[in-house]
Amino acid sequence: MKKRNTVLILGIASIAVLVSVQVYIIIGIWKQQNELFSVRYTNRSREAFDYIRSSYSTDGFDTVRFLLNDFSAKAYQSIKSAPTPEEFSNTRQYIFNYFRNVVDKEQDLSGLLSSYFSMRGMASNFRYRIVVNNLELIGTDTLVIFRSENFINRRPGERRRMQPSSEISSSEVFINFFRMEGDHYRMMIDFYIDFSDKQKYILKETAATLGLSTASILLVGIMFLVTFRNLREEKRLSNLKTDFINNMTHELKTPLATITVAGKTLELPVVRANDEKILETAKMIGKQSVHLNQLINMILEISMWERTQFQLDKKKVDIEEFLSDVVSTFKAGGGNGASISQKYSLRGTQADIDVVYFTTLLNNLLSNAVKYSVKEPVISIEGEADEGRIAISISDNGIGISKVDQKHIFDKFYRASTGNIHKFKGLGLGLYYVRKIAEAHGGDVSVSSRPGKGSTFTITIPRC
Repeated sequence: MKKRNTVLILGIASIAVLVSVQVYIIIGIWKQQNELFSVRYTNRSREAFDYIRSSYSTDGFDTVRFLLNDFSAKAYQSIKSAPTPEEFSNTRQYIFNYFRNVVDKEQDLSGLLSSYFSMRGMASNFRYRIVVNNLELIGTDTLVIFRSENFINRRPGERRRMQPSSEISSSEVFINFFRMEGDHYRMMIDFYIDFSDKQKYILKETAATLGLSTASILLVGIMFLVTFRNLREEKRLSNLKTDFINNMTHELKTPLATITVAGKTLELPVVRANDEKILETAKMIGKQSVHLNQLINMILEISMWERTQFQLDKKKVDIEEFLSDVVSTFKAGGGNGASISQKYSLRGTQADIDVVYFTTLLNNLLSNAVKYSVKEPVISIEGEADEGRIAISISDNGIGISKVDQKHIFDKFYRASTGNIHKFKGLGLGLYYVRKIAEAHGGDVSVSSRPGKGSTFTITIPRC
């Protein structure tokens, strides 16, 4: 258990480290691609801007300049004539909003950039943002309408943007800085574009890396699960073999101990002088010898099955008659007082079976029904046939089998947890024997059970 837990912890830790490393690498690649995307479009945008100026002799703000120049003279007079501080503040806000709206709605740069990107085969689906950094009205003096907190004076023509304000997201690409002046105003703005499909483009570029990383994580995870499952299976088989050896030792010691005691009993003078005692002891030795021989033969047969295929001596029999004979023989052999009912709807149905092996199969199930009952055993046997199969069901009122145990009860050496109680003896081979015989006849065996509610074993075989 400690070894399995250690392997599990180490495996989970290894996968966690691998996932962390892969996630770190992916994040690094994503950031790098994001930066490259911004740099690429910044450079391409500047190329586009130069192309637009040389080809169209405009920077995309000609209409803006015309409208703002016409409005700025009136705006200057309006704010100068504001009688109160409150009206002055309201007028300044109105002027700022007007300038910003004109710049935003009347600019042509975004459309020219989109056309240039399309012409170059680049993504052209973007949003734009215009950030006003400084706005002044000029007359007899200069009135500051708006000035951003991080405003920096620039020399005319200098392409150097402000520190981005908090409203600018990291996904937006800076295009250019613009300084616009008219007769009565001076304005400084930054122009940004933001690609709505930016993440999709980056995802395409990193798809191979993401795919390899995901595949490696899945591969390691699958290998770990397979390894851990194999380890659990190996541990389970080891435990089954250990239980088998312990059970077999106990089962073999019982008849051997009885034979040894009986042999020493025969050495006693008082016993040798009593013919009745000698006969009783001899019968006891014979009975235990038969039991011991059965155990050894079962182990040898199981070993033989593992090395070779079944060698069945099949013959055609009437299944209903065969079942009735087996039940009668079981009752005659004692049956431990079990109440057995039979219900068949076979109507002369025949099947090719090995009588000896199939009798053993049924006797194992009947014996288990008696053995694993804590009250008076009540057994019901039913048989029915359809066009191609015969189904034989053996139900009991025993202790039942849990869902977990039902998955393994047909495995070699497996014994259900309740079966390890001392009163329920066995080697864990009976149901394994049942499954092997059923499969050798071209059929199978299944179980339906609930703890405390008894069990029903159903054997299906082909009919003639």
